[in-house]
Amino acid sequence: MAQKLNITDTILRDAHQSQAATRMRIEDMLPACEMLDKVGYWSLECWGGATFDSCMRFLSEDPWERLRALKKAMPNTKLQMLLRGQNILGYRHYADDVVDAFVQKAIENGIDVIRVFDALNDTRNMSQAMKSIKKYGGICEAAISYTESPVHNEEYFVKLACELEKMGADVICIKDMANLLLPYDAYSLVKKLKENVNVPIHLHTHNTTGTGDMTNLMAAQAGVDIVDCALSPLANGTSQPSTEALVATLKGTERDTELDLNLLADVAKHFRTVADKLKADGILDPKVLNVDTKTLLYQVPGGMLSNLLSQLKQANAEDKFYDVLAEIPNVRKDFGYPPLVTPTSQIVGTQAVLNVLSGERYKMITKESKGLLRGEYGRVPGVVNEDVRRKAIGNDTIITCRPADLLEPELEKIKAEAGDLAKCEEDVLSYALFPQVAAKFLKERNEKREGGTVRTLIVEDLT
Repeated sequence: MAQKLNITDTILRDAHQSQAATRMRIEDMLPACEMLDKVGYWSLECWGGATFDSCMRFLSEDPWERLRALKKAMPNTKLQMLLRGQNILGYRHYADDVVDAFVQKAIENGIDVIRVFDALNDTRNMSQAMKSIKKYGGICEAAISYTESPVHNEEYFVKLACELEKMGADVICIKDMANLLLPYDAYSLVKKLKENVNVPIHLHTHNTTGTGDMTNLMAAQAGVDIVDCALSPLANGTSQPSTEALVATLKGTERDTELDLNLLADVAKHFRTVADKLKADGILDPKVLNVDTKTLLYQVPGGMLSNLLSQLKQANAEDKFYDVLAEIPNVRKDFGYPPLVTPTSQIVGTQAVLNVLSGERYKMITKESKGLLRGEYGRVPGVVNEDVRRKAIGNDTIITCRPADLLEPELEKIKAEAGDLAKCEEDVLSYALFPQVAAKFLKERNEKREGGTVRTLIVEDLT
């Protein structure tokens, strides 16, 4: 029997990460929280991804304080975050004790649902985070990074989902970061997953190629349990399809979301002023709303396209843009068909730029490319081109175990290194993930506190 379709809204995280470089401030969020809490979402994605780094680096905000403020303001709605498996929210693998402590503190401070993924779909890189989520009472949403290649097909993703369910996933997420999952393929994949796994299926897509609304609709027809949407002021383009559009589409059907369009309109009104402010500050570029079907041709996520353009501009080689796009599939094949998502999208993209600019393939090879070919990031899905690997790493030993098994516990060492800068365990974790950024942020915060000039935003703004 068909049930209502549940919605996760990404307005407080991925929507502004995708459109406005993760620059929405807590002061832009709090005025809407009471209304958001009444909507009846399955969850609100509000933390993780790039928000943690951005808070400290650009907004002078403590990410932990932001989370506590949001939890206090929205006690009736599950709060959700995105976690990069063994990378947590950083760009390297952390030891298991750091992963465990981070998950514990995230849940203690207010996170209910943790969506955990690995860029290579190497489940070994997800295992510690998944164990810790279960241990501390969170909802473990394990994600499959969706991509297309000769080694990625429906059978591959169903097998992966079954493995993640056995590992303890409470929910399986199809994470379609580049909006490559087309509507009929979504219908077929969701159907297969519903036949093979017993936990709810959650679909996350974007609208980069203009197909996101149709993908969500076909997934709903196939029985998907939850979909990600974004409130209209920051929806579409590189962000998620619009919440209001899907709610209106399904009204009166057997998949009716049961959400109130009038209430959503009220919340959207607030975020329209926030979006206008981000546009006025030059942070939100209207280009992110353009439909770009090149993504389907080259399988390059929107953020990666802009990154490539900026690399080529710096080298005065913008005219090589299409040469680089054509080179990306070659590098990806040589590297064993990794899905293109942080950090593999940057690794493959930068290597393609070097191949084109140097006029010879793999004449220059980045440290990150060598790491990927050495197995530092985990197991790649396909077969690596051995000639390329030898050129990159010579006779170095290839890592075949779970990369984190080679790491010694490091939490105590990090605690000692952070020293007096860290006033609590959360500060130590901030320092662990982004040592330079956190050191600067914590130093400034501590000085303000000692000078008595800082007011505790969280307590004052919410009482």
